[in-house]
Amino acid sequence: MTSTARVDSARGWVVVGAAALATFTIFGITYSFGTAFRAIAAEFGAGKGAVALMFGFVIFFLFVLSLPAGRLSDRFGPRPVMAVGATSMGVGLWLTSLVHDLEVGYATYGLGVGISAACCYVPMVAQVSAWFVRRRAAALGLASAGIGLGTLVGPKITARLIESQGWRPAFRILAVTGAGALALSTVLAARAPGSSGAVLPSLRSIVAISAFRRLYLSGLLMGLGLFVPFVFLAPYAADRGIAETTAAWLVSLLGLGSLSGRLVLSAVASRMGLTRLYRFCVLGMGLSFAFWLLAGSSFVMLATFAVLLGLAYGGYVALSPAVSAQLFGLVGLAGILGALYTSSGIGGLAGPPLAGWLIDTTGSYYPAIGMALALFVGAVIALPPLGTAPSPAVTAAPAAPTVTVGTPVASGNGNQPDPAANGAHPPVGARLAPSAVARPVLAPAVAGCPPFLSW
Repeated sequence: MTSTARVDSARGWVVVGAAALATFTIFGITYSFGTAFRAIAAEFGAGKGAVALMFGFVIFFLFVLSLPAGRLSDRFGPRPVMAVGATSMGVGLWLTSLVHDLEVGYATYGLGVGISAACCYVPMVAQVSAWFVRRRAAALGLASAGIGLGTLVGPKITARLIESQGWRPAFRILAVTGAGALALSTVLAARAPGSSGAVLPSLRSIVAISAFRRLYLSGLLMGLGLFVPFVFLAPYAADRGIAETTAAWLVSLLGLGSLSGRLVLSAVASRMGLTRLYRFCVLGMGLSFAFWLLAGSSFVMLATFAVLLGLAYGGYVALSPAVSAQLFGLVGLAGILGALYTSSGIGGLAGPPLAGWLIDTTGSYYPAIGMALALFVGAVIALPPLGTAPSPAVTAAPAAPTVTVGTPVASGNGNQPDPAANGAHPPVGARLAPSAVARPVLAPAVAGCPPFLSW
């Protein structure tokens, strides 16, 4: 990246494209697991809970390893971290196509795809956040739209490959194409201007914030319920007599709703309020499970559930980085997101296997669906409370001398806060010295829940 790179520039939109390609690849492959579920279960003679654990490990490693991946990306930039992710995707899927023991598959598939997703997702969305000021929500919406588009087309492609080739050759095809797409994203990725060399906030200082802990608990409860339909919605439909190729459409419809949520909801966030829309998305995901409970064998009801869940989920994922940036600032954002996302990793590891155990034990899907609905109720309750009094105004530390490109940037003083306060970017065309954005990032939140968390 050259020294003339600026925030809100054309180079930033190239990074958005790289992020969209990376998220399309990662989640298109990850969320296609449900289409291979029955074939893998039949070959290994395993129960639903045991097979679901393969997917659970992917989600676990995706979010838990996002913490070290994010910290490494903050320190060294996204490219070396993403290169590891591209390699891990190809090796993991290829080795999974060769295993003859389900326990070995936990390691090859769970670690291979999970490490890849961790190395490519958080580093990229954090970089998109740092490349934009005026259009951040829209840029994040477009970048994360790859998740929805991948969920839309990935399951259909994988289902066709499995139907024509078998699941093992299908995984080898995905290994080659997935690694290639992530390698291209790695080449197009770039570190945001002004982000190199800043002193990163410590994990201890992040965890000390009450709002972080509430968001973490909410994410944990949400993760326990959220990934159940990604694994079991297609098998549920097939068990109700719906053709497997038709049942695969349900995950694709979930992706269609997710894509719409990322593009539409992120675009209207500035009008409705970022936090208000974020809360509605969490609530909407939980309420959508009522349609699954009432669906029976109706494909229309199942499709309605998939679209509604996808719509709310897409908005939630697109808004989460913007919410975190507004709360915690931009310095070390990849590491902060990684720490926050470990909650979803724990939930993703435990939720689908627990749901599978309930299905195997009771012979019914309804206890698992009811469990997911109840967990989302808890996730909404766990969010920071409404009507919290505003926290004290941010007082920036004295800024170090600035390095400018184009337009000079004034240093902060007692009457005019430095533009780096709380991690904000300098004006367009400028770059701040690393020390100017290093320290104030967590100051406004330590005293309590900040004003953006209220309605």
